[in-house]
Amino acid sequence: MNLLLQTNHKNLQGQIAVTGSKSETNRLLLLKALFPNITLTNTSNSDDSEVMQKALIGSDEVVDIHHAGTAMRFLTAYFAVNEGREVVMTGSSRMQERPIKILVEALAQLGVEISYEKEEGYPPIRIKGKKVTASKVSLAANVSSQYISALLLVASKLENGLELTLEGEITSIPYIKMTLALLNDLDIQTSFEGNVIKVYPKEAVVSKEMVVESDWSSASYFFSLVALADAASITLSSYKENSLQGDSALVSIYEKMGVKTTFEGNKMTLTKQPDFKLETVNFDLNNTPDIAQTIVVTCLGLGIGCHLTGLHTLKIKETDRLEALRIELTKLGANISVTNDSLTLGLSDTINHNVKIATYNDHRMAMAFAPLALKVPIIIENAEVVSKSYPDFWNDLKELNFEISEL
Repeated sequence: MNLLLQTNHKNLQGQIAVTGSKSETNRLLLLKALFPNITLTNTSNSDDSEVMQKALIGSDEVVDIHHAGTAMRFLTAYFAVNEGREVVMTGSSRMQERPIKILVEALAQLGVEISYEKEEGYPPIRIKGKKVTASKVSLAANVSSQYISALLLVASKLENGLELTLEGEITSIPYIKMTLALLNDLDIQTSFEGNVIKVYPKEAVVSKEMVVESDWSSASYFFSLVALADAASITLSSYKENSLQGDSALVSIYEKMGVKTTFEGNKMTLTKQPDFKLETVNFDLNNTPDIAQTIVVTCLGLGIGCHLTGLHTLKIKETDRLEALRIELTKLGANISVTNDSLTLGLSDTINHNVKIATYNDHRMAMAFAPLALKVPIIIENAEVVSKSYPDFWNDLKELNFEISEL
């Protein structure tokens, strides 16, 4: 469906309960499969998490995870150490273009047998699960953190644990630390010194309730809305000031764009700072690439420039996000250039009206561009794609008095 977004309400006031973090939920779903006596609350209602849950409790030989990249990586490791189980992991046509070779080769170092059903290096893959006794793996450090987390999540169930050596400069460290923190919450012993991560074996954990924090990536769109509004105060739940999620860097990033964040209990309130002096911003998003789309759209709406670096992983996401941003922002009249790992937005004082934004099967494209409706009417194509991570997004915008009509 294509949606037309517009609003005459430039003063945003409201309270929104955001769904649990997809990143935390999918990690905890896998840990629950390994340790069934833990219970989970405030889990994500995203498509990705539902696909992950279905795969973990199912018994099918072919496991189709559609567009869910996290599920592809995490489940590859899970089925690899699931002794005696043989599965074929597949996904959407885009998923079959997203590389899996680095993880497959890492698991091969542990003696796991994985073969490619079609093109080498890409899904679908056939996995023959086995008992793993080897414990040492090395892989490039500048790859998607999901490969690394996939190995760490199953490591405590390996007979001798895991010693993972990362070669080169490590990217997306917050996501690795999130994984280790969740393991530590279950009293699984870990260490992360220099470029070596160790996870020690653990046969069982004590029964425990794990509460999933709400998703910071989803919160990013409300930071953008507050920045672009004439006046705003939006309260979001459930969030922690000392979050495990790397995207909590939003607090310091958006402070430079006039958004003040305060915490009380499990709630976070975002307030527009009046008469805030705006200027061109530069951010290294090496640890937080998922919020790049939101930030650049905010800058366009504010009429300021930005230079964003550390974006090399965006080329292998749901779409090539850098190229998608270049195309769609150009339609809006932006002056934008991209490289393999950076994006530069020039100053712009006008935004074209009623532009149709293509979403490329990418939930973040749909949600990142939505806040521009505070400035101009905008059309989001294939808007249902938000269900991948935030199914309630359009309803939550209506709560803030946005007019949303289906075309």
